[in-house]
Amino acid sequence: MSQSILKEIKNGVATLTLNRPEVFNSFNREMALTFQNELDACAHDADVRAIVITGSGRAFCAGQDLKEVTTPDLNPGFKKILEEHYNPIITRIRTIEKPIVAAVNGVAAGAGANIALACDIVIAHEKVSFIQAFSKIGLVPDSAGTFFLPRLIGFGKASALMMLGDKISATDASAMGMIYKVTTLDDFQTEIDTVARTLAQMPTKALGMTKRLLNESMSNTLEQQLELESKLQIEAASSDDYAEGVAAFVEKRKPNFKGE
Repeated sequence: MSQSILKEIKNGVATLTLNRPEVFNSFNREMALTFQNELDACAHDADVRAIVITGSGRAFCAGQDLKEVTTPDLNPGFKKILEEHYNPIITRIRTIEKPIVAAVNGVAAGAGANIALACDIVIAHEKVSFIQAFSKIGLVPDSAGTFFLPRLIGFGKASALMMLGDKISATDASAMGMIYKVTTLDDFQTEIDTVARTLAQMPTKALGMTKRLLNESMSNTLEQQLELESKLQIEAASSDDYAEGVAAFVEKRKPNFKGE
């Protein structure tokens, strides 16, 4: 069994750990395909109600393993890398109707940074940095970086970060709205555990539909978005979790959501 992706499921939370620490968890083909398989497994596992993506060792992810693309016998070519590795990863992160948390434990560079930014919630500790490293080696941003980053921090800042390849601290990333929260190094794991556990105890269907609404809002008109909100709200109102939420509110108790 591959060890490039480690998976642990506990209390409704699946933690997927990018596990090539000797190369700062950079992606090769095997790791990219394994990651997709594990995301699919989490999507279809009813016991998984939240997903955490993190890295082993000192990095979150340094993007593409350059050794792979500079070794003729290993190089799959950029067309295959994008169409079979990174694009499917981003698509899965955005279409799995369960909350996905990026627990950024170390440097996030290139595709690694953009995979983090595609997640629903991004939390990093104070020693982390984010780098749009593509321009440093004559490439353009991929992994939906040009889609998400301008929407998160604005066109001008995104343009500058992508062209200059500046290293941005987690504190600055949080201040400019790139990520949800920055913690101290000591508090990082506790914060991740708390957020993930909270998400796993929430109404999973409603969170998934919220994610779908946010995805569609990127291209919908106001009228289209209102129509979709109405459709999904009616669907959410027929769920067991809605009935439980209302009953708990009336009875002044904590709801016991089942994700149904």
